[in-house]
Amino acid sequence: MQAKPSLVDAHSKQLLKDWEAFVQARNQEELPQNSNRLAFADPQFLTRRETRGIRIQLELLKPDLIQQEMGIDHTVVIFGSARFCDRQTALEQLEKAKALGSAKDIQKATAIVKNSVYYNQARELGHLITQECKTMPEKDRLFVCTGGGPGIMEAANRGAHDAGGLSVGLNIALPFEQEPNPYITKELSFRFHYFALRKMHFMMRAKALVAFPGGFGTLDELFETLTLIQCKKSSPVPIILFGKSYWNKVFHPEILVEEGAVSEEDLHYFNYVDDVQSAWKIIKDFYLNGVPRPI
Repeated sequence: MQAKPSLVDAHSKQLLKDWEAFVQARNQEELPQNSNRLAFADPQFLTRRETRGIRIQLELLKPDLIQQEMGIDHTVVIFGSARFCDRQTALEQLEKAKALGSAKDIQKATAIVKNSVYYNQARELGHLITQECKTMPEKDRLFVCTGGGPGIMEAANRGAHDAGGLSVGLNIALPFEQEPNPYITKELSFRFHYFALRKMHFMMRAKALVAFPGGFGTLDELFETLTLIQCKKSSPVPIILFGKSYWNKVFHPEILVEEGAVSEEDLHYFNYVDDVQSAWKIIKDFYLNGVPRPI
């Protein structure tokens, strides 16, 4: 005897049917206002200024619930430039720049070749974290989480993918389109409108932050994490600055101490490393051989 569909299933099907009606109507040149349309399928209503709180709540709930369902409780967040690529791609870009003969383009492409080492190291780190955590109890496993874009983010997701593990991507809708990289686990590729909600999701599950060389976005996430920990809004986690030579050029925290802007103790929140094994060791040592403590 065939089982009778549950009320929940029937209700969900009706909601999906109503949503499909909205999608079909949306394909018209103009979607007319309709007070009888279901509120969740009414774009004029959902995109009003007054319903911003609803949209914010949805961006909070959707990634949280899906990650809970897939057992993603602890993450290592890996940041870095979206512009750094693997060495082969970087060399191809350099050859194109040389062919065009622009000194400015050649200089830029040469820097990308130099920094391609970080792509390879981020990929290696993503692989190492994923491989090492496979033997942990499910409740203690760490998963790679990135901003979901290209460059260093792609490399870290790629390493996790190479190791046969899950990884998360928290992408952001930008005026210039940024597609999620292809190595994020399909079910864990999220897209945000609000930067604030995206940042919140990074910190909700983060048990470590690894900042590879990057630009404004990387610095933003680094300083936000440091601020949350300094102000006791977040529990301390390992913060690792990967690439000593880069960070020594762009980040001078000792000057903040000299000027009295931060305490000397605040410099203990982060560590500099130049290799993947050292980064992983810092994370393991912090959590007593890799077992995350609850926040």
